[in-house]
This record gives sequence, structure tokens and C-alpha cells, in this order.
Amino acid sequence: GEPGAAIALSVGGHMVADLWGGWRNSLRTVPWQRDTLVNFFSVSKALCTICVLRLVERDKIDLDAPVARVWPEFAENGKDAITLRQILSHRAGLPSIREPLPEGAALDWQQITGALERQEPWWEPGTAHGYHVNTFGFLAGEIVRRAAGKSIGTLLREEIAGPLGADAHIGLRSSEHHRVAEFLWPEVPSNSSLPGQEDT
Repeated sequence: GEPGAAIALSVGGHMVADLWGGWRNSLRTVPWQRDTLVNFFSVSKALCTICVLRLVERDKIDLDAPVARVWPEFAENGKDAITLRQILSHRAGLPSIREPLPEGAALDWQQITGALERQEPWWEPGTAHGYHVNTFGFLAGEIVRRAAGKSIGTLLREEIAGPLGADAHIGLRSSEHHRVAEFLWPEVPSNSSLPGQEDT
């Protein structure tokens, strides 16, 4: 269902293919360009981890120290001993938030980080693994914000992507929005239902 795409291949440090084509939108009216940006979802977890490890490298934070040392409010509800290593390895017991949140909350940094402060771990931290799909960026990002005094997106831009000349972003400036490809969500059949919600 993707109307456009790009690929670049490098062999031995030499670019051998740099191709792009198709469309940036579902109506197929805006051509894909060489500098078109796409939302990379969970790939950002690796970029977040690089930012966090940059601070570990500088002794701003410790992989095996409680996160609450840099984020005191995080210690609520049995999270006082959760370490940065447990968060980065998805073993902190915080894969999601149980508390009902209002529509649009996913775009409200303070609301999500506040909910994570109040959230009790789903299991004893360190004893199990569970992919922190929607919480990882907020956890890593708030740790970076507390330890470095800047957003994780700013740290990525200033210290990693910028120096490398990489066109990668966490939080995109509005002046760059015109380059972003429309994300086409897959269609969900109208008769689909979650387990336990089947018609009786």
C-alpha cells in the first residue's frame, strides 16, 4: 500500500545506488523527492538509546543506578530501584499505562511522563521482558531531559545527527513538515473485533 519509497546502498563506503520514486501522498499528487522524510516509529528507540548512552559515556547518568536519581518523581509506586539498564532493555515493567488518559494525551509530554510517574510496574522490574512500545521514548526522553537539560530531539540534532549530516529527527521543526510523506494507516476491516468483543 505504499505509493512511494527510497533506498540508498553503499558498498565499501561508496554509494552504488540512491533511488527514490512514487508519491508522498495517498492521492498520488505529490512526488517523492530525494529528501522526503518518513515516520520511522520504533527505529527511534535505537536513536533514543544512542542519546542516553552518550550521557552514560559522560558520566551524567549510570546504567545501573536508580533512574530516580535524575528523575525523583519516577520513584512512586515501587519504581524507586528501577535502573536505566532495565528501561533500555525493556525489563522495567512499564510497557504501557493503565490509567485512562484523554484523547490526544500521546502528544502531551507532561501528561504521559506524569502518568509514568504514577504507574505501578506490571511485573517486578528486572524479572521479565515486555516490549515498551509506546512508553520507551517518554522514559528515555525524560531521563535525557533531566540529565542533560535538553530534549532528546535537541541532543540528537546537536550531538549525533547534525555532526554526521544525518537527516534524522525526533521532533521535527515545523519548517520541515513540507518534506514528510503522508503515513497511510492500514485499513481495518469494519467487522474486526478484539478478543472478547465478538458479537453474541
